[in-house]
Amino acid sequence: MKYTKILLLALLVVGMTSCKSCKDKKSEEEAPEEPVNGPTVDNTLGYGVLNKVKGIWNGPVSSTTGLGSYPEWIVDFRPNAENQISAKNELDSLNDIFMSFFIVKYNNEYKVAFRNGGSFVGMKRSSYFLADSVSETASQSYYRFSEVIKGKKRAYSEVIRKGDSLIIKSYTNKTNTLPSSVPHMAWNAKLQDTTSAAASVAALGFPKKSMARDFTSAFVGIGESIYYASSGIPAGDPYPETAQPYLGKTTVNYTHSASYTANTNNKTFLVICTQPLFSGMTMDLKHRSRYVILAANDLSFTFNYMHPGSYYAYAMYDKDGNGVINSGDWISGTGTTFNLTALGTITVNTAINVQIP
Repeated sequence: MKYTKILLLALLVVGMTSCKSCKDKKSEEEAPEEPVNGPTVDNTLGYGVLNKVKGIWNGPVSSTTGLGSYPEWIVDFRPNAENQISAKNELDSLNDIFMSFFIVKYNNEYKVAFRNGGSFVGMKRSSYFLADSVSETASQSYYRFSEVIKGKKRAYSEVIRKGDSLIIKSYTNKTNTLPSSVPHMAWNAKLQDTTSAAASVAALGFPKKSMARDFTSAFVGIGESIYYASSGIPAGDPYPETAQPYLGKTTVNYTHSASYTANTNNKTFLVICTQPLFSGMTMDLKHRSRYVILAANDLSFTFNYMHPGSYYAYAMYDKDGNGVINSGDWISGTGTTFNLTALGTITVNTAINVQIP
């Protein structure tokens, strides 16, 4: 009897130990795996630049390009997605530029990309850069974007925000003809307006830390992230202007006054503003958003990739041919108002009907 009790006690202990072992094993099997640590969109390199460039800016450009330097360049940066901000500008019918900053994934990292492209004397180009150096302090923010494949040796851009100033500098090795990049262009701008971007900020919930494009395989098998074409979209461009979200286009037609005969050697300026250009005899230059210089006999122009919003369209004829609008030249006395919707297309008409005293 004594041995029987000892045997039963031993079996009970073994059974309890066995059950505990099963329970522990089951708990281990059911426990969730530890999350894999790695890059996430929450720590996107260069994210701060999205807010830093927002607004209408104006300032002089110094350039080593064939276009040379010029006294003012107006850029209207607004969101065109929750994770992207862009601006389109024209100089004339053959020269324009489209810039955008947006969040991408590349090499299993999240960074802000800088797309810089457009037309130069009709030739098409688009270049892609990735944030690789960032410094943000209370007084100044600095962002460097380098060419994706060859790095800053091939080309890079610096974006600096300090107070109400925005500075963008670009460098290039001139299509690989130099051992390193040299200054290409510098723009020193002052903030003109922030209200024009408010509607798109609210509509898109900008800015958000989300991926705009996956560039994981975008540049496989190519020598550099710069694309060229004699016309149309450069072959292989991973994010062409035609794929940009939210933006629309506006065609502006204008007529000359019957009080003069336009000299075809002179120019007409088409100007798009977000507020009326004139208040009595006072001119408001802070709310100019887009403009283009046309031959005086070119009576129509289409502004592509334009931000949705309310606008005023003006036409101005440079009667004395000196390259600026001054006394004796002709202008639209009242701007034509219009509203462009997201991805919308609109045509508006304006008339040159008032001579500047």
